[in-house]
Amino acid sequence: MNPTPAIQIAGLTKSYGDVHVLEGVDLTVEKGSIFALLGSNGAGKTTAVKILTTLLKADDGTATVNGFDVRTQAQDVRGSISLTGQFAAVDEILTGRENLILIAKLLRQKNPGAIADDLLARFSLTEAGNRKVATYSGGMRRRIDIAMSLIGNPPVIFLDEPTTGLDPEARIEVWQAVKELAEGGTTVLLTTQYLEEAEQLADRIAILHGGRIIANGTLAELKALFPPAKKEYVEKQPSLEEIFLAITGKSNSTVPAGNTTVKES
Repeated sequence: MNPTPAIQIAGLTKSYGDVHVLEGVDLTVEKGSIFALLGSNGAGKTTAVKILTTLLKADDGTATVNGFDVRTQAQDVRGSISLTGQFAAVDEILTGRENLILIAKLLRQKNPGAIADDLLARFSLTEAGNRKVATYSGGMRRRIDIAMSLIGNPPVIFLDEPTTGLDPEARIEVWQAVKELAEGGTTVLLTTQYLEEAEQLADRIAILHGGRIIANGTLAELKALFPPAKKEYVEKQPSLEEIFLAITGKSNSTVPAGNTTVKES
């Protein structure tokens, strides 16, 4: 018998007047996986997340999270999830550790100080833990924001465009944090408009366009939708991101001066 999916959506619709945002979305997210919902701005990604997290009611269709119906068992859904929005929801006046302790106390967790210290270590923020969040970089703020989401050990976490506005170095920091979540058994559904982000993180990728899922599968399965590649010999130049990471010492590779490689198109 197959285990219950972490997230199950069938025929989900949502409209605002004459604007049809979701038009029959079907989706399944397995437990312990990273699932990327990919789409351009206005594709309906955030609307879908709001429905799944009980912040918005669908017009039609069904959705369950951790086995609970989002419409009839909203309280149980809320107890099973954590949501990190597009912008870090942290108190800049408090230190990183104080932010974590505050959330732990609000959630009535035992030993909030120990929980905070454990999460600071897990997200490589121990040295910065006693500094005010106002002094943190964008990547550090995002990591402390995600760390706050883990308090109470929710089995399902929603990350709505987690790297919006971050520089390349900060994005890589967040990617590593997300990968570690899944390695620990947490189910992660993230929305993004960055193709590379979905490619780097997701076990499965769904493309939301025109209110519908138009493609859904692993990266290899999505690549298989295209015709066989045609091989051409071209001179490969490093991307600006590769140059940036190499110069700043964040990449193990050196910047190539340019070399001949095989391009598949």
